[in-house]
Amino acid sequence: MIMKEDEAMVRFAIPIIMIALATPAAAQDYPADFAAGPVFETFGPHIAVDDIEPFPAHTEIAHSFDVAERAGGGARNGGFEIAARFINMHAANGVDPADMRVALVVHGPAVLDMLTDEALAAREGEDGPNASGDMVREMIGHGVRFIICGQSATGQGVSRGDLIDGAEMALSAMTAHAMLQQQGYTVNPF
Repeated sequence: MIMKEDEAMVRFAIPIIMIALATPAAAQDYPADFAAGPVFETFGPHIAVDDIEPFPAHTEIAHSFDVAERAGGGARNGGFEIAARFINMHAANGVDPADMRVALVVHGPAVLDMLTDEALAAREGEDGPNASGDMVREMIGHGVRFIICGQSATGQGVSRGDLIDGAEMALSAMTAHAMLQQQGYTVNPF
């Protein structure tokens, strides 16, 4: 028997999954009503929603995302893309990007999506670029924090020098989440 909370979660999750699946590494084939921007023009698609309550002037948001899944098949990391979507949709609805603090805690296999092109090529023998690399660099350039789990990195033989410039290294993902919560960040619940 499906409970009402489960039904609501499924209705909410389906569009998110559709967005993730509709975001190939190279082409930007979003559903017709979805668009990227205004902060990240080539990723982070969102859809306009009519009749929402407006955000109060000077709304401040501090939000973190937990990303453990690695992108597959040369695609960009969907967890990274969701964080960009969060920024784009709030900016499109009146929240000043300067008033948004966003952090991604990256652990498990997702750490490998934070490797430089050179480190990825040395590790996996791939000549192509890290599909998430340009997106990560642009997000870091806009103040988004990528905090790497030191336990996951060390366990996978990844050193700080293997990571995209600007990535931070924490003792663990658990530590990063604890520190972010002390700094007023909420945690994405899905």
